Amino acid sequence: MAEIERRKTPSVAVGDLYVGSEWPVVVQSMTNTDTADAAATIEQVAALAAAGSELVRVTVNNDAAARALPRIVEGLEKRGIRVPVIGDFHYNGHLLLRKYPECARALAKYRINPGNASIGARGDENFRTMVECAVENQKPVRIGVNWGSLDQALLTRMMDENAKLAQPRETRDVMIEAMIASALDSARAAERYGLRHDQIILSAKVSGVRDLIEVYELLAARCDYALHLGLTEAGMGMKGLVASTAGLAPLLLKGIGDTIRVSLTPKPNGDRTEEVLAAQQILQSLGLRSFTPQVTACPGCGRTTSSFFQELAQQIQGYVRDSMPVWRERYPGVEEMKLAVMGCVVNGPGESKHANIGISLPGTFEEPKAPVYVDGRLMTTLRGDHIVSEFQKILDDYVATHYGAARDEEQLIGKR
Repeated sequence: MAEIERRKTPSVAVGDLYVGSEWPVVVQSMTNTDTADAAATIEQVAALAAAGSELVRVTVNNDAAARALPRIVEGLEKRGIRVPVIGDFHYNGHLLLRKYPECARALAKYRINPGNASIGARGDENFRTMVECAVENQKPVRIGVNWGSLDQALLTRMMDENAKLAQPRETRDVMIEAMIASALDSARAAERYGLRHDQIILSAKVSGVRDLIEVYELLAARCDYALHLGLTEAGMGMKGLVASTAGLAPLLLKGIGDTIRVSLTPKPNGDRTEEVLAAQQILQSLGLRSFTPQVTACPGCGRTTSSFFQELAQQIQGYVRDSMPVWRERYPGVEEMKLAVMGCVVNGPGESKHANIGISLPGTFEEPKAPVYVDGRLMTTLRGDHIVSEFQKILDDYVATHYGAARDEEQLIGKR
């Protein structure tokens, strides 16, 4: 697979993590707990981090939330969880950061929405106060422009200017230009107020897929700041997954984007970590990063009227997911492994040979046997009622002998 050339940006330090073109695209997420409830927020940040979120953003919208932040970060550190925690500020961030300096120190990064940063104040005093807090505490800032909360003064001025043109542009085009102008003007202001160029990340988030692609292509062409990608409201379930993939993939394939979030609306009491797994799968499907072994499985057809191959694929996928916390620590590189669970002889053997380990199950009217291929060669043929457990044993043995210390020892022996 041809390597994707990333857009060149400065490296931005966010806690112990780096964001930018020299580093892998970072997965992030956001809590939906009441931040003032420190215990609940610690639990959700821990769950998101365990799922693979490398940055976690929390709402800081009132005094109680700001007071809770140091306890949240301390509680995470006591558990050995050092995921950078980002504070999400809007209308009153300037007040909270000044009133609660311990909150300003505890956070790894501030997220500022310029459209909301100076509500009720003259000029950009509120925005400036927040940036100065970041400078004092040596914290990076994401300047996050949103379609739904765009700087109305800027938008009005640009709309008025557009109306005076002999050939006015479409309203949508003016809004996209206003978003880019807001992001770049705010970044330049932040640098005037003391923030370094390599302490700034930009985002310009919208809810439409084609709008997302256009605004980021234009923004990327006009600056070298690190960029955070994502639909601001992707939606629920299938819609959110498809829209996020459709919007992020074209940009990532062009080397645009340094951090991503898949902003899924969870079901009531749903699992927030789904958005982390979705973001990881987008990056892994594009060949940008590897997080877990991938299981290829056929969709099934009239040749596979039995549901056994579907059940096996599901069981193997679950087994891999459950095993990964241990495998990740013990067997570095295991996330690159590829598995195939196929349902009949048409594509089964071929796909199995392309995987590290593949099994081709018998389709309708086929002989009741399941050939297993390891690294492209037929290893054994399974039959009977214990195919699942026998296949898992083959999988465990392969992991133990091909990754981590065992793999390194084999390579060392080979060099001798």
